[in-house]
This record gives sequence, C-alpha cells and structure tokens, in this order.
Amino acid sequence: MSNIVEKIKKGENKRLELKEVLPANTAIAKTVVAFSNTSGGLLIIGVKDNLEIMGVNEDCIFDMEEKVSSVIFDLCTPVILPEIYTLNIDGKLLFVVEVFRGNLLPYYLKKAGKENGTYVRIGSTNRKADELMIGELERQRRKLSFDEEMYFDVSLSDLNLDIIFKEFEKTGRSANYQMLKNLKLIKTHLDTDYPVNALLITLGWFDNVLVKCARFKGTSMDEFIDRKEYSGDLFSIVEQVVSFLKNHLSLHSEIKDMQRIDEYEIPLVAIREALFNAIIHRDYIRNRDIKVAIYDDIVEITSPGGLPNGITIEDISNGRSELRNKVLANLFKELGYIESWGSGIARVKKICADKNIGFSIEETGDFVRVVFKRRIPPARKHPQETKDTQHVTSTTEDAPARKHPQESTRKKEIEKKKIIEFVKANGKIRRSETMELLDCGDYKAKQLLNELTKTDLERVEKGKYTYYILKRWAKKD
Repeated sequence: MSNIVEKIKKGENKRLELKEVLPANTAIAKTVVAFSNTSGGLLIIGVKDNLEIMGVNEDCIFDMEEKVSSVIFDLCTPVILPEIYTLNIDGKLLFVVEVFRGNLLPYYLKKAGKENGTYVRIGSTNRKADELMIGELERQRRKLSFDEEMYFDVSLSDLNLDIIFKEFEKTGRSANYQMLKNLKLIKTHLDTDYPVNALLITLGWFDNVLVKCARFKGTSMDEFIDRKEYSGDLFSIVEQVVSFLKNHLSLHSEIKDMQRIDEYEIPLVAIREALFNAIIHRDYIRNRDIKVAIYDDIVEITSPGGLPNGITIEDISNGRSELRNKVLANLFKELGYIESWGSGIARVKKICADKNIGFSIEETGDFVRVVFKRRIPPARKHPQETKDTQHVTSTTEDAPARKHPQESTRKKEIEKKKIIEFVKANGKIRRSETMELLDCGDYKAKQLLNELTKTDLERVEKGKYTYYILKRWAKKD
C-alpha cells in the first residue's frame, strides 16, 4: 500500500493514470488498450489533479466495477482481463484497475478497428499507434525483432562485408560468410541469401544510422560551439563520436605509484558502454537518430525509442534486459563489446560511482536519455574551445574545420550540378556512382540525392537496385 502512495506522489507516467472520478467509456477503453500494448499499468480513481487523495464513494464501488468490466469487454479486443480492486488509504477508498501487458498484441478499440483504434502509452498520455508501431506490436506478438527481418531490396554483392570481418580480426578472431549466416545476419529464402536489417544497420545502409554530436555554450541549447554528424558503419561511428567527446572533455593527470596517468573527466570506458547501449537498443524503424550533447555541466546521450517490451528504468537498475534488436545485440556480444545481457547500465553506474561522477538514466516520452555530470566548474573552458562560438576549428582528424555557410552552400550547388550533368550524360545515377563522382561518403551522397528529388531527380526502385533519373519536367539541355 505504501508503494501505491509513493507512485501517486510522483504523478502520472507510463504505467500510471490518475483520475478523480471514473472517466467516460471511450477514455477508459483507450487507457486499458494503451497499457495492454505497452507496459501494463494502473488506472486509479479517487485522486485529484494536484495528487491529493480524495477517495471514492464506497456505495458506488460495485457499480463502478460492473461498468469498467463491461466497457473493457464491449469496447476492447482481443480480450483483456484486468484486476479490479480497492485500496484503503488512511480511510479513503481508491478504485484501482490494474492492467497487464498482453500477449495478443496489438489490442485496439473494436469499433475503430486495428488501424485506427490501436493505442500505446507514451509518457503519461495515450497515443494512437501509426502503421509502423502497429507493425512493431505484431512483431512483438510473434517474438520477432525488426532487425532480424530479411531485406529483399539489397543484394549482398553490394555490401562490404569486410567491415565486419576486420572488426572480428581486431579481437583476434577470424570471420567468414558462414559465420555471418550463423549470427543470423544473412538468411536464405527460396535458395537465395539476403541480408537482414541488422546487417544493413551495422554497415550504415539506412539513412537513420546516424549520430549527431554538439558542444553547446553554457547549459542550454541556445548557442553551439561545435557540431558534427557521423554516419557509416556502426564501428566507425562509435570511434568518431568518442573522438568528438575527447576533443571537448577535460583531461587531467594524476600521479599513482610514481607514474603519471592521464584521465578524462568522464571515463571513456563508461562513455563507450553508454554509446553501445544506445546503438544496440535504439529504435531503427523510424527516421530518427541518436544525439550526443555536451554542455558545461553535463554530457547526455539521447536514444530514439522508449524502453522495449514493457521494461522500466527500475527493471534496468535491477539487471533485467529486454532486447529490441536481438541480432544486433548478439553481434556486439560476439565481438566482446558487451559482456552479458542487462549488465551494461550497471557497469556504467559502477564506473561512475567509483570516480564520483553523477550518472542517471531516464525515459522521456519515447526517448531514453543517459546523463553524465561533468566534474569541471561551468566557468572553465576546454583549451580547444575558442571565444568565437560561431566558427570553432576542431583538431580531431575525423572532424575537419567548419566552413563558412556561404562557402558550404556554393560547394553543395556545384556538387548538385555535377550530379545533374552526370545524369544527363548517362541517363541515370546510383548512390555508389555519386560517391565516386564527388569523392564523398555514403551519407553525403544520400543527402544530395534526396535533396535533388525535390527539384530535378526522380527516385526509381527496380528490384534490388535503386537509381535516379531526371524528372519528366526537368530541363534536359
């Protein structure tokens, strides 16, 4: 009972809905459906908006129980079986509807149908699920993850598998094509091998395999000192992000046993662990990306997608693990980048506790946010940060100096013109040809081609190939 009181004091959240009186029928149904699709939860009647416990009229309990049971049975499908009971808190009676996460996902309102009547819990609100979310719920019902599904539009011959082979070589192990099949990165369908989404994610094939980094001035996002975007394979992304962090974190020295030891204010091993955790557990279905932000007082890593399959922050703290991306997680475990399921956050907490560094993890809406508190006072500046907050030169090899906006714009227009001229001469262009033409990376090629589809080019998908041609109305001479 004291546990319920503590939950009420914290207010509504992913697993708690508070009402002073019983809501309308449809509102009850939406909340019950959302809880069933997400993490389960409690609908508690008898609590005011200011979290004061008022209780309900004892004479109405049986009528309320009958009404709620009928609403859930009549309006929701598949069948949902909640527990309905009362709690006496200091002489005040609370009416509680406890809903458990279901196994027959997705749950939805009968009249609205699955496409329009499926709801999920985001923070303290019930949100209508879109097509992507409904698809994810259906995968969860079948105990499948997005990353283990086959992707039929890309040929394995177009992929650089050596990236993964070389990563295994760094660990002293050899890898081959059959090993990738054993790791379920490649699957066979009708005697033909296809990559699964996890393989394409690992190699940076999708547009949203991206980490955006920023160093902000002060403790807000009003001004930035430096910012970079890193795409490509996951292994190089991690190294580039760590380099960005090293460039903006303070380095101090200690003398131990007559030896000088240089350490960053936040241990790099903790940062890497948090990065791997974000990469492995993030949502790759939607076109969103991981963000790393450095302020004067904290470093935060924000990962898209709430905690998967009903897990909570409390569960994570107790070592429970639920894998959103099973194949991806298994690959990183084989490489030794993660040790055992559910140990990552606990390990980061211990490292930070040993170094007396503040650390926290929270779920905000459908994002997970990890925060490291910096040990340097806000007024102190990193030596590489200049007074000019608009044009700071980075000294990391992978992060070239930022160009003036007008110079960048001129260069981009020249590059676009080259692409158009190539299409006029050859009839079409592929992304790989764009990379070769401009001597640029995969992300930049995708960005330029996507921008040109708004003006001059048309995207064509033909079997396993994607290429771009001039739009019919585009000028050809």
